[in-house]
Amino acid sequence: MAEDSQRNFRSVYYEKVGFRGVEEKKSLEILLKDDPLGILPPHYESHAQVMMYRKEQYTDVLHALKVIRFVSDSTPQVDIYLRMYQLESGKLPRSPSFPLEPEDELFLAIARAMEEMVEDNVDCYWLISCFMNQLNTKFRDSLPQLPKAFEQYLNLEDSRLLNHMKTCSAVTRLPYDLWFEKCFAGCLPESSLQRVWDKVISGSCKILVFVAVEILLTFKIKIMALDNAEKITKFLENVSVFSLHLFIQQLFHRILGS
Repeated sequence: MAEDSQRNFRSVYYEKVGFRGVEEKKSLEILLKDDPLGILPPHYESHAQVMMYRKEQYTDVLHALKVIRFVSDSTPQVDIYLRMYQLESGKLPRSPSFPLEPEDELFLAIARAMEEMVEDNVDCYWLISCFMNQLNTKFRDSLPQLPKAFEQYLNLEDSRLLNHMKTCSAVTRLPYDLWFEKCFAGCLPESSLQRVWDKVISGSCKILVFVAVEILLTFKIKIMALDNAEKITKFLENVSVFSLHLFIQQLFHRILGS
């Protein structure tokens, strides 16, 4: 009876007229009991132990890098994350003086952005590592297709803007690496980037296309006034981070309803 007395008084009425009622609290508890992203072990009792193992692994890898003199106490934290990831994935170069590969630059961009969101070094490294693994596995075939999807969506939203950029030969020179490979790391403000990455982690890399299209629509007047690809690309690469915060909020409200 105690549970029934706490029910919404409208529930009885809804059920009488044929609407099937669902207790939100019970539904939410069932959902939260699971771990749809597979981040934590299924048994809550083992969470603390797993985190201890992860911390020990982090410490062991860091110690190994110091022993072979790849990192030191003065090495920037994001560079430490990179060397740890290279060592664990079997891609550590023979010398720390070797030039970075494009995939290393991508990792550093993601790491710098993640470092702004997460304070604990161990948690930060694990999040970066898992995020990169998802990009390299789950989205390996999808990410190269995003520029084409971007062009299709932009044509639906504003064909005149797309035609202008084609006339300027700018479509193939847009900062796709910043948008789709680096997932807007260093481009969006932290709070907005968290929302975008949340969708990516949940399995929807197409959110990157929606954000890119929305950027062009937001700055349409400025882009239409530019008459060559170099100017358009330079403008988009240097858009103020703070000017993008509001339109990201509007994007999620309008398209995603979140």
